[in-house]
Amino acid sequence: MSEPKYFYPRNFAGTPKNLTNLKSAKVVILPVPYDSTTTYKSGASDGPSAIISASEYLELYDSELDRDIYKVGMHTLDELVVDVSASKKMFTKLAKVVTKYAKMKKIVVTLGGDHSLAAGPAYAFSKIYKDLSVLYFDAHLDLREEYEGAAFGSATWARRVWEFGIPVIPVGIRSLSLDEKEFVKNKKVPVYFAEDIIKNPKLTSDISSKLTKNIYISFDVDALDPSIMSATGTPEPGGLDWYQALDILKTATKGRNVVGFDICELSPSWGPHSCSFTAAKLVYKIIGYIT
Repeated sequence: MSEPKYFYPRNFAGTPKNLTNLKSAKVVILPVPYDSTTTYKSGASDGPSAIISASEYLELYDSELDRDIYKVGMHTLDELVVDVSASKKMFTKLAKVVTKYAKMKKIVVTLGGDHSLAAGPAYAFSKIYKDLSVLYFDAHLDLREEYEGAAFGSATWARRVWEFGIPVIPVGIRSLSLDEKEFVKNKKVPVYFAEDIIKNPKLTSDISSKLTKNIYISFDVDALDPSIMSATGTPEPGGLDWYQALDILKTATKGRNVVGFDICELSPSWGPHSCSFTAAKLVYKIIGYIT
């Protein structure tokens, strides 16, 4: 097995060492630079490093929440090394690692990497929290049966999660196949299109109503509009803006147990450095909402 390309001697957000101890930290940050199943532009393997680097320049006091979020304790792991040619092995290995920390009652934050990695944490948490549902933000539906021979790929991961018996609630959608359209219609999967959310902000409450007590959040950064998030492999026009996304997250997480989340598909070379900072800020904001 090859050695990791990146190492993280500093903690996410530059958290002081006294708050990074694994035993006491509430949050575990898991970088997974895996990029094997992206469907257009590659580069998501550089996402975890870019997010962590950008996070060192965050203002740690959050004015909205009126607190220093980092004080919950955040421990950053070394990157997870995975065979880039084997998506099923990636799923299995990631699920095993997440299970280890989930059993320690940690909130596991997975930094991708392509979106295929979301299936592993969702599966792992579902074995511990039986009423788990998955809220995912994405420009694409990712509910294909198979795509280019990949059953555990960026375009299919949500289908696998649904097949595990975990309810999925996709948000920000604006690209799908005809087969996916028929699938969600026949299986009654609630889909929230970006256009509808933008036109009708009241849908935020409707999204929240579909969730169970325990939830896992998966956030593909292409759910955001390319005007603020161009650094992604498959950008789509007409996405959510920053405050629309935060409003949905705040409403959905209120009164619920968020067991973990991921941020995926940041390809830093395809956009300005502000995109990496936006992704880092998103990680920090979500940690603030759920702790």
